[in-house]
Amino acid sequence: MKRRDKKTLEILLGRLGLIYGIIVSVVNYFGFLIPTTGKMPVRHTEEFSQWLLFMDEYTRFINFVSIFAFIVPIVFCVIYVTVFKEEQVKRRIINLPLVYSLIASLGWWLSFLMEFFFVLFFKQRTNASISNILLSSFLNISQECLFISTFTFLCLDAIHRKLILPKYFPEGYLTKEKGAIKLSTRILFLFFYVSVNIFPIFYLTSTIYNLSFNYNFKVDGSVYFVLSVIFVFGLVIVLTFSNYFSNPLNKLRNATEMIKNSEYDQKVDVVSCDDFGELADNFNEMAKSLDLKTKKIFAIQDSVIKGMAVMVESRDNSTGGHIYRTSDCVKIFMDELRNHAEYGCLGEHFCNSVIKAAPMHDLGKIAVDDAILRKPGRFTDEEYLIMQKHSAEGARIVENVLSEVDDLQFKQIAINVAHYHHEKWDGSGYPEKISGEQIPLEARIMALADVFDALVSKRCYKDNLSYDKAFSIIEDSLGTHFDPQLGKIFISCRPKLEDLYNAYSK
Repeated sequence: MKRRDKKTLEILLGRLGLIYGIIVSVVNYFGFLIPTTGKMPVRHTEEFSQWLLFMDEYTRFINFVSIFAFIVPIVFCVIYVTVFKEEQVKRRIINLPLVYSLIASLGWWLSFLMEFFFVLFFKQRTNASISNILLSSFLNISQECLFISTFTFLCLDAIHRKLILPKYFPEGYLTKEKGAIKLSTRILFLFFYVSVNIFPIFYLTSTIYNLSFNYNFKVDGSVYFVLSVIFVFGLVIVLTFSNYFSNPLNKLRNATEMIKNSEYDQKVDVVSCDDFGELADNFNEMAKSLDLKTKKIFAIQDSVIKGMAVMVESRDNSTGGHIYRTSDCVKIFMDELRNHAEYGCLGEHFCNSVIKAAPMHDLGKIAVDDAILRKPGRFTDEEYLIMQKHSAEGARIVENVLSEVDDLQFKQIAINVAHYHHEKWDGSGYPEKISGEQIPLEARIMALADVFDALVSKRCYKDNLSYDKAFSIIEDSLGTHFDPQLGKIFISCRPKLEDLYNAYSK
């Protein structure tokens, strides 16, 4: 990590420490407001009456104990965000919600320890039993701590995982950070279980015990209010709990579905130092590995296909380069098509598939005899019929070559390009003599690029035509040979196509 990054994280840790510290103080204050039923009876046992009298005599000390419960967490929070080595800053940010939630209740346990010694001192002045007093105090402190620690964790962790971690650690892999505390799913379940179940149980137990300890009592409305708050609190926790687990699982499920459909460039945006974060990191590594391997396979596949196409082209009577020129021509055409509203819906995958399929359009010529394929003059009618068979033969070869390819859309596009790129808009083409929009879009696109290259390229039996002449022929053929709408857009690509072919001629 660069020094500048460390400085940024140190500033972040300080700011988070302040904000989270305020949240801890607020939650502690609300915890202090939770009523204890020990103060509700009208009459008490003699033993408890002696205790209340003693406590009234030392209210200043009791106030100090309460303040102590607030001061101690603040002190420890300040220590946590200020006293550390440089290499610890990242892990301290990651661990902040868990550590602060534990620190939040620390003051209450220390105040209970002080009260324990205070009660022992009280024992020296009276014969009253202190076991009931200590148990009552323990139950009250426990409910305070359970409420404070779990509620603090839920608040801080929600902020942390939604705002802080994705922004400052978008690369993830937090569980691999040395010293970072990984929260297992079991611990997360424990937090939520305590919030929804254990805290209410402790509160009710404390209530029942205090009421039984003070045999003549009345319960005021604050108890019912707190029970209502606990119910609402539990409901909020359950909803939070479901989102906590369902959101990352939904992201993982959706990404898995995409990979199942051969879309391997997936990344699950779950940044957290728990089982879900670790699972997302492992998933992203797997997806990245699959994507790289798939791209390598596709690259090898493309090389093999282009190699086959070049090999076929070497037997033709062209001057060479037809495969590469038509592929570049198709790419320029596809880029222009997507700028037009009527073709703006063409997906990136479709466009890339047409570009990848372009080199395969003449593979069927491998089955044509050299005497015909390399003939310098015009074909006889019989030779022309034999030559026409290369389209259907090309479709068969492409289907066999791509038989193991998982991408069904690309496979079908490649077959269509090979099979139908000599069909004409008016139905006079070959091999099926289909017309209009019966001809697959990808084949109509390929037809324009194929004919244009044939017009402007030199062959052994003809010289190349000028750009003006070539585009004039294409314009005159709109509605007969070519799709008129596509043809107009192709003609609008003229400046880029001229630049392309001028570069090839250098």
